[in-house]
Amino acid sequence: MINQHSENRLNTRLEKVSDAGYKFSWFDWFCLWYPPGWLILFNRHWQHYQTDPDGWNWLEYGLFLLPCGFYLALLSRWLRLGCRSPRTEVGEFNPKYQEAFRHEILAPIIKYYFQGELQQLENLPQTGSMIVAMNHAGMCFPWDFITLGYLLSEERRWTVQPLASPVLFEHPWMIWWLPPKWSQVLGGVRAELGDFETAIAQGKTILYAPEGLRGPLKGWSQRYQLQKFDVSFMQLSDRYHIPILPVLCIGSESLHPWTVNLKKLQRLFKLPFLPISPLMIALILFPSMGVWAMKTRLRYFIQPLEKDINSAKDRTAVYQQAQKFREELQTQINQLLNTIKT
Repeated sequence: MINQHSENRLNTRLEKVSDAGYKFSWFDWFCLWYPPGWLILFNRHWQHYQTDPDGWNWLEYGLFLLPCGFYLALLSRWLRLGCRSPRTEVGEFNPKYQEAFRHEILAPIIKYYFQGELQQLENLPQTGSMIVAMNHAGMCFPWDFITLGYLLSEERRWTVQPLASPVLFEHPWMIWWLPPKWSQVLGGVRAELGDFETAIAQGKTILYAPEGLRGPLKGWSQRYQLQKFDVSFMQLSDRYHIPILPVLCIGSESLHPWTVNLKKLQRLFKLPFLPISPLMIALILFPSMGVWAMKTRLRYFIQPLEKDINSAKDRTAVYQQAQKFREELQTQINQLLNTIKT
């Protein structure tokens, strides 16, 4: 009941402000161009549409922008909340808020920062019921996924939902950084078989990384070397007769360049991966930069639709089929890279 009540409040608020929308102030434009400010943009946009007494306030936003000020902001908020964590009432996907966030926050970031573009549009189908499988080397905040979801939504007006690690939904760090249940409200699907299968059965457009966590774990040195594919997406594609649309992203490794994963620290902090790079010094001084990425050009090459997934009951046969699919995409990536170099 609490989640339903919160969702109704959010929908009511969206309807009331939909005509005016969220307008960038001088402070928002400053945050867009100042890396520690991106987290402020995300939270301010949420607070425009949703009453959130547990959220960050103006004093704390100001501290975000100062070296090590985030730690003082975190202490201030914790004391203000009576030494407890923020409440997490909202938790259901809200297409209206996803659309508002896409147009009002993602649009300027993707336009001015990532220069995202779809190529080989002749391979893009009209229907939106599919699994969009993409190579993933985002290393940290998944901007390669988010940008592709934005571009597909703009091109075809699809409602696109990314498959995301459960850590993005429930890790203690996330409930302090971002608004309550923010990933769910924006359409994230937990990377668990039950949730994935439910989304596929409902005929949704799902962004999926066949490499799983092996994608961001591989680091800079193997940025374009596809790792072993999981098999669940091929099994569900066959079971529900949902086609797979392969998309190859070039440029994602530059979002967080020269990154390696430290497994011991990763396990210590109970994270799926812990990317370490020369930017780590800046991240220690400005923790709000965790959602920021380097300026780059993200190009997405749409491959022909995979419709004829062979039905195979034996897991070994499915595994072999998935790895054959990986090898085909690896060949396409190598060809793209050679073409770009020349």
